Amino acid sequence: MDSAAIRCAFLGSVAQVPQDAWNALSGPQPFLRHEFLLALEESGSVGDGTGWDPEPLAVYRGARLAALVPLYRKSHSYGEYVFDWAWARAYETAGLAYYPKLVAAVPFTPVGGRRFLCGADRPGADVAQAAADAVRTRACATGASSVHWLFTDAADTETLARAGFSRRTGFQFHWHNPGWSSFADYLAALSSPKRKNIRRERRQVADAGVRYAVYEGPALRESLWDVFYDLYIATIAKYGAIPYLTRAFFSRIGAAVPGVVLIMGYAAGAPVAGALFFRDATTLYGRYWGALAAIPGLHFETCYYQAIDYCLAHGLQRFEAGAQGAHKLSRGFLPAPTYSMHWLSHPQFQRAVDDFLLRENAGLELTLDELNEHTPFRAPS
Repeated sequence: MDSAAIRCAFLGSVAQVPQDAWNALSGPQPFLRHEFLLALEESGSVGDGTGWDPEPLAVYRGARLAALVPLYRKSHSYGEYVFDWAWARAYETAGLAYYPKLVAAVPFTPVGGRRFLCGADRPGADVAQAAADAVRTRACATGASSVHWLFTDAADTETLARAGFSRRTGFQFHWHNPGWSSFADYLAALSSPKRKNIRRERRQVADAGVRYAVYEGPALRESLWDVFYDLYIATIAKYGAIPYLTRAFFSRIGAAVPGVVLIMGYAAGAPVAGALFFRDATTLYGRYWGALAAIPGLHFETCYYQAIDYCLAHGLQRFEAGAQGAHKLSRGFLPAPTYSMHWLSHPQFQRAVDDFLLRENAGLELTLDELNEHTPFRAPS
């Protein structure tokens, strides 16, 4: 066992860790790579004025970099997809400041994964405890009310529970391929009403003359990002949402991040819809989309069915289409639990949150059981 002393250092940017050293620990998921996180910083999507101030944690065992944590100081709760607004209001009502807080997460990315980045290994118990203690100490020393680890995988969830953090359970809908080789195979596995509905939705888009193109790697040109950004902004404006990402972010990920997949829909040669995905060796991740035309079924075709086609063509086993969306269930996306871990410095509020989580987590388990009883797939013959 390595007995070298453990040291924790908080940095001001992922740029303070060399790219190769970061990526040696980050694992295969594209969002945890140095290039993705640095693109957020360099494009101004996080950093000064955004409420997301990078404070990544580097953990050293002796002189060796043993672990990394993507950490941010937050002055609001936007862009997290784990909603704690009620906790913030309770603090305010009590005359206390909930912000700033510390958040270990990938900004604007509700994708489960590692938050202790340690390469192929899991963090040793001493490394994990040292990191958890360092982040809590950092919160208390800098006036942060709390620490939140968002969308932790199952192993990090258990590690953080042992370190004294409280678990919050949520859920998303994920598509899995049990061995289908074509879209027809996938449809055949669904119940008749679900199958007919998907065929109808796809036919509506095809009858409107929409045709799709997939762009990856060198095919991702600046002119494409110009078009996609217009689609992204138009859809955000339509729904009154916040445009977290700057135009420069898309140029940077297109040039630097492996696994970027852009699917664009055209009608009469003009772009009408687009969706941005990321992939690794096993999984496709749906992130952003936009549209300029009000065509029935366009959202489902662009964001789901084209992505399923891509997974089938490239042998990917799973498709995570993003947060929320019970409408995904009828299209073959099954519920999957998500986790976040929380610690509040104020003992009374920690007790109140623990009581809330006890009841919320129990309710979520019942919801998951009920959703799993309404599978869209045909009963085995």
